[in-house]
Amino acid sequence: MAEDAKACAKDMPEAALVPSEHLRFINRFTVTRAETCISCGLCACLCPYGVHKRVEGHVKILPPDDRRCIGPSCEVNYFFCVANCPTNSLSVGPSETFVCLGDPRWTSEMILATWAMSETGRPLPLDHPGNIGASGGGFDKLHFKLPELKGKVDPDQICTTIDLNRRGSGTKIRIPIPIYGGGMSFGSVSTNTMLARAKAAKRWNTFTCTGEGGYPDVLIPYKDYVITQIATGLFGVREETIQRTRVIEFKYAQGAKPGLGGHLLHDKNTPEVARMREAVPYTSLFSPFPFHSVYSVEDHKKHLDWAQSINPKALLSVKVSTPNDVEMVAVGSYYAGAHIVHLDGGYGGTGAAPEIAKKNIAMPIEYAIPKVHKFLVKEGIREQVTLIASGGLRTALDVAKAIALGADGAVIGTADLVALSCVRCGNCESGRGCPRGIATTDPGLDKLTDADWGAERISNLYGAWRLQWCELLARLGMTDISELRGRTDLLVHGNGQPRGSSK
Repeated sequence: MAEDAKACAKDMPEAALVPSEHLRFINRFTVTRAETCISCGLCACLCPYGVHKRVEGHVKILPPDDRRCIGPSCEVNYFFCVANCPTNSLSVGPSETFVCLGDPRWTSEMILATWAMSETGRPLPLDHPGNIGASGGGFDKLHFKLPELKGKVDPDQICTTIDLNRRGSGTKIRIPIPIYGGGMSFGSVSTNTMLARAKAAKRWNTFTCTGEGGYPDVLIPYKDYVITQIATGLFGVREETIQRTRVIEFKYAQGAKPGLGGHLLHDKNTPEVARMREAVPYTSLFSPFPFHSVYSVEDHKKHLDWAQSINPKALLSVKVSTPNDVEMVAVGSYYAGAHIVHLDGGYGGTGAAPEIAKKNIAMPIEYAIPKVHKFLVKEGIREQVTLIASGGLRTALDVAKAIALGADGAVIGTADLVALSCVRCGNCESGRGCPRGIATTDPGLDKLTDADWGAERISNLYGAWRLQWCELLARLGMTDISELRGRTDLLVHGNGQPRGSSK
């Protein structure tokens, strides 16, 4: 086991500081100085954080540096500027930017925490508020029973590797972390976004996925780390794109759009996108549902056999949403020849996914995972299936919870985009709606995201997550992430997150 852990930790990418110009002025609190200020300089003398500053030779004190302020909690300190101001000119409150940022699933704290990990590669403490959202359900209601950590965590002694092929035959592929990137198609996101994800996948020897929009040529140098997706619209699917990949993903359904095919609205279907998809430019593209050649397990097997005949060495992944009989779908996929059964829940998807579908159709992923896991165990085939979960997994702890529920690993998507400075504005369906140049096909906005910069930030995030998994496993007395699979006894359900408790 120790040798596996050392092999897992070998050649892990090192973190590098990767700041973002977009995010320099995001702050939690706003310090306001009224005109009654007499520039006495007392606040600058008292504040140890450098919020207030006076430059020698200047009569007036400089405007407050809000980014350094720790907020109203400072009132317990003797140096609290608001209480000490002789003219009552200072006030501290929440930043309007911070309050407006995010939503219940991706809170302001979670977004800023993801940005910080992407910038530095340093992990969050396991009890940090950025690890959970405020949705009131799902993974936000599941928490680990965390014993106190005894001693120091040595990441070299913890193995986070998972196998993507657990069958007795076929190509063996292991990835050093229990995640890979989910499908985001050319057209839904920019070329630079896809390239950044591919470069990060190569650094971590894991994968990213083309999505259903075809395989842009810029990804060919990273073909060993790119999954080719075959979706119902068959956009851009060609023999050579199937032959060049190590993993083929059939997308039968998406959790954010169960019962619906993919959507690409007209203004994102630029001439370049249309060429890739073999479509008419500036027309809305809607993938059918389902594959019209697959209506039974027998059809399903023929479908997978067709891809396997084109690329015999590739692993086969089947991505499905979570209907009530999802466990039967999983068993059918196994007998059809799938190496990976990929369950996609409804919490995921970008701002382009219809809210009515995301919130009202299919089973929540936290219910689907244990249901499928237990059924596969009952059928005696669990050890031959790699069960992957996705659909709203935002943090390292979300991934760990999915594994504890019964998955082997997870697919992530939105977290990659947040690492690239996504602000979760929800305008992903619009060609010029993305202010960060991430979910866009506009040739001008595309340049806002540099692929090398983005790859470094995604790589840093993966590294920070791995350190979080290492700490979690160490606190649970484990040395391999596979030991966590199916350990629902380590989870509790409730409103509060246990911190340092073994109860």
